[in-house]
Amino acid sequence: MARTPSTMLPLGTKAPDFQLPDVVSGKTISLDTFADKKALLVMVICQHCPFVKHVQNELAKLGQDYVEQGLGIIAISANDVANYPDDSPEKLKAMAQELGFNFPFCYDESQETTKSYTAACTPDFFLFDSDFGLVYRGQLDDSRPGNEIPVTGKDLRAAIEAVLKGNPINDDQKPSLGCNIKWKPANEPPYYG
Repeated sequence: MARTPSTMLPLGTKAPDFQLPDVVSGKTISLDTFADKKALLVMVICQHCPFVKHVQNELAKLGQDYVEQGLGIIAISANDVANYPDDSPEKLKAMAQELGFNFPFCYDESQETTKSYTAACTPDFFLFDSDFGLVYRGQLDDSRPGNEIPVTGKDLRAAIEAVLKGNPINDDQKPSLGCNIKWKPANEPPYYG
């Protein structure tokens, strides 16, 4: 289980556009899908990652708690299914249905959208305001598999509550931590370590 932190895309960055298929409905989802929303949450997740499994019920609950309040949510999975078949669109669809996701769950086969958001791990979270400017990127909360801290979503929820009310968001944000995204060999980002 590789522990990879998020890259912490600079605050204020405009959300890159995308055209991705929802694994449940088959509809193409884009940034325009969320044009009338107060805010947009982009979650990069997958089906097999233990970090995602640890928080998956909270992710479903975010949709239940905030979609009706004007928050647009999209979940995206981009893992290389040739090497990680548990993250195939069929398995993602089953996950979305089992958890009762009330938001699109898209498969990024080319991995281009995921790269454009500089996502590095699953889960990775990006919260944008109504103008699609980045206001939060980082962790859901302090809980990790095995650390005995309850999953509450407190960090991300505080940011969502603030953006929906038009309040400023604390820019002291902690990176998310999870499994590295399973890039196709041709898409492996350069390593600068």
